Amino acid sequence: MNASLHFSTGAHQQQWSGAAFPAIVMADGSDALADIMATHQTAIDAALAETGAILFRGFGISDADDFDHVVTAYGAENFPYAKSLSNAVRINLTPRVFTANEAPPETSIYLHHEMAQTPIYPSRLFFFCEIAADKGGATPLCRSDMLLSKLDAKNPSLVKRFRERGVRYTNIMPPENDTGSGQGRSWRSTLGVDTHAEAEARLAALCYTGKWLGGDTLKATTPVLDAVRIMPDGRHVFFNQLIAAFRGWADSRNDPSKSITYGDGSAIDPADMALAINIANDISYDLNWQSGDVALVDNFLVMHGRRPFQGKRRVLASLIK
Repeated sequence: MNASLHFSTGAHQQQWSGAAFPAIVMADGSDALADIMATHQTAIDAALAETGAILFRGFGISDADDFDHVVTAYGAENFPYAKSLSNAVRINLTPRVFTANEAPPETSIYLHHEMAQTPIYPSRLFFFCEIAADKGGATPLCRSDMLLSKLDAKNPSLVKRFRERGVRYTNIMPPENDTGSGQGRSWRSTLGVDTHAEAEARLAALCYTGKWLGGDTLKATTPVLDAVRIMPDGRHVFFNQLIAAFRGWADSRNDPSKSITYGDGSAIDPADMALAINIANDISYDLNWQSGDVALVDNFLVMHGRRPFQGKRRVLASLIK
């Protein structure tokens, strides 16, 4: 067993504050990834806090059970999909592992912090590429502390509004899962309920407001949520779901222009969102998957998404409280 964790240099890594992004750990044939997770968790967590994402490559992880073993060896508490408020349709394969998103290949999943549109979210995310796409399918990663810093330099009054007012999100949920939408999870699955009365009670407990619409759909609006988060080390991050909601919450039920507001209900100027989107695009890193790759992402520091793809692509996920 190696005494320390060794990081490699990979093509096109970014450099933020002297740290490579993402960090890369390459297999050298001596240690199984589960053993590395169990033995070097302190070093892994320190690197993750510094850079925000770590790619583990070449360790021969082949299926959901292998991946589950790796995540379990890491030793952190599971954040189960079934009990989350995620909008995405996913399929559990083990108690800890599920498909990342069942949206069609041509659908872009835009940059977001996992479940930041809810008051309940994980701290870290594991991804595993079981099958790499024939073409496309990269996972863009974006450092939200750098995004906020650049946005503040361009438009400090906008960042001030985000800090002071917070944000609200509105989503219209179908009665049954809609796998054709990136946010097509049903209200029954999202809220963990079966009846209208149970849904209303669950929304009230979460301080949401709700309204029943035609077709047994449910319109739900969150309480005021933060748009900017302060990390334990003092860094400020653009922690929210604004880019994904503004760009991608479009389906037969949802209109992106009505999905987000400031916390006081006032509209967010599309030009302001365009500025944030352009900065995020400029500084994003595309993680081009190879089959067998495992990535660990700090959900508070780094946004992620999914590029459209061709061919079969299968990326699995596991969430950490």
